[in-house]
Amino acid sequence: MPELSHRRRMLVLAICCMSLLIVSLDSTVLNVALPSMRQDLHASVAGMQWTIDAYTLVLASLLMLAGSTADRIGRRKVFMAGLVLFTLGSALCSIAPSLETLIVFRMVQAVGGSMLNPVAMSIITNTFTDPRERARAIGAWGGVVGISMAAGPVVGGSLVDSVGWRSIFWINLPVGIAALLLTLKYVPESRAAKARRPDPVGQLLVIALLGSLTYAIIEAPQKGWTSAEILLFAAVAAASLIGLLVYEPRRADPLIDLRFFHSAPFSGATVIAVSAFAALGGFLFVNTLYLQDVRGMSALGAGLYMLPMAAVVCVLPPLSGRVVATRGPRIPLLVAGVGMAASGLMFALFDAETDNALMFTGYVLFGLGFGAVNAPITNTAVSGMPRSQAGVAAAVASTSRQIGQTLGVAVIGAVLAAGVSGAGSSGGIGPAGDFVAASKPAWWIITGCGVCVLVVGALSSGRWARGTARRTAELLEGAATAGHGPAAGRPGARPDGKSDGKSGGGPDGQSGGGPGGQSSSASTRA
Repeated sequence: MPELSHRRRMLVLAICCMSLLIVSLDSTVLNVALPSMRQDLHASVAGMQWTIDAYTLVLASLLMLAGSTADRIGRRKVFMAGLVLFTLGSALCSIAPSLETLIVFRMVQAVGGSMLNPVAMSIITNTFTDPRERARAIGAWGGVVGISMAAGPVVGGSLVDSVGWRSIFWINLPVGIAALLLTLKYVPESRAAKARRPDPVGQLLVIALLGSLTYAIIEAPQKGWTSAEILLFAAVAAASLIGLLVYEPRRADPLIDLRFFHSAPFSGATVIAVSAFAALGGFLFVNTLYLQDVRGMSALGAGLYMLPMAAVVCVLPPLSGRVVATRGPRIPLLVAGVGMAASGLMFALFDAETDNALMFTGYVLFGLGFGAVNAPITNTAVSGMPRSQAGVAAAVASTSRQIGQTLGVAVIGAVLAAGVSGAGSSGGIGPAGDFVAASKPAWWIITGCGVCVLVVGALSSGRWARGTARRTAELLEGAATAGHGPAAGRPGARPDGKSDGKSGGGPDGQSGGGPGGQSSSASTRA
């Protein structure tokens, strides 16, 4: 891809952020609309879980395929196809006549969404090659998630209360069309110098693993954890995981390159992404049901109540991105873990739902934690990886986010449904006391997710971790040099196949590939 002017790079970043906005906004808006959708479509708690998880599940299953396909046939082509499918899926969701058709149309949305975020991140990675400039761009990218969280509940609540829940899908249409036209005009085409071959077996194993695991978790409270059907799906999930671990290392171009996980920062970013987004999915799911079904608030009122959290998430990601650019990912990861764990404890130990001051404090703490976590996840995932595989590396990070949110909604929804059912509130949410008691295990799970972010963040951002990242970069570079691809596929090669005169393993082409996108020596101060 030719060198772009600063103004053009900013424009490409803005276009990529538009795609993230509609995908992220769709999630936050939908959460506020869940009670209205449940009433209109006569859905159970499990039905509400599926309206969210059908989307995130398909998204998680196809993200890596979309990333590798974009690297192979062209990132702009795949990105534009994703915009078309996502916009079409949004229009179909707005006219869905039943819960079943809504779930199917949400899956159409997800197919398009899988072509947006990882491909957009790959475009950003290849557009912003300077490590500090790239970290700031990723911080701005993370800020869009905050904007969607701040605007989503309020915009969604206003639409649900005034027009109806179907209108929440209309807002994707003008943004999707505008992003499509701007992409056609301003985003240059780019692709990896070394084309990766498709891996249909690996793709099917990923779909089988995520689909069977999610189905088992969501349906277990109704069907029984030891029922033959749930045990069968659990067995399919276990067999699929074993199949991936055995089959993928044998392929020259695997869907999931397990060598990436030799890097402690990359592996840590994957675990942190799953934990943080599981906490987010569960947090939004529990609070939306509590505010509307227990406190009796309108959709707009519930959205306004969650503004303290959303405002912090809106402000913090750019600041986190700057810290990652100058000091590395360690500080933002520690802040993220402490914030999310402290928020979970507020609800688990002190029943923060029952007191507005405590509840708003818990919201702010969660916003502080989640707002700090996005920039280090993304930057660490793509740092130390060959630029030719930027799409796949970014897709693994995006997949981890979606897996986390899928499991968060599935697990916490299942725990909440079991607790409410045990309290005797069949078919409904039940009174406040029952709900607070039933939601305690959910809050302990969210607390555990925060502790995981804290511990893994500390372990994966130190000197030892940076050494594993450097050795992984050398391993991947050696594999490319030894015949797994042309010289153009080595780290330090430009996407057009010409050498950029730099050596090393990061997308920036510098040596070392430290976790902050810096060289190992430069990042020792982090």
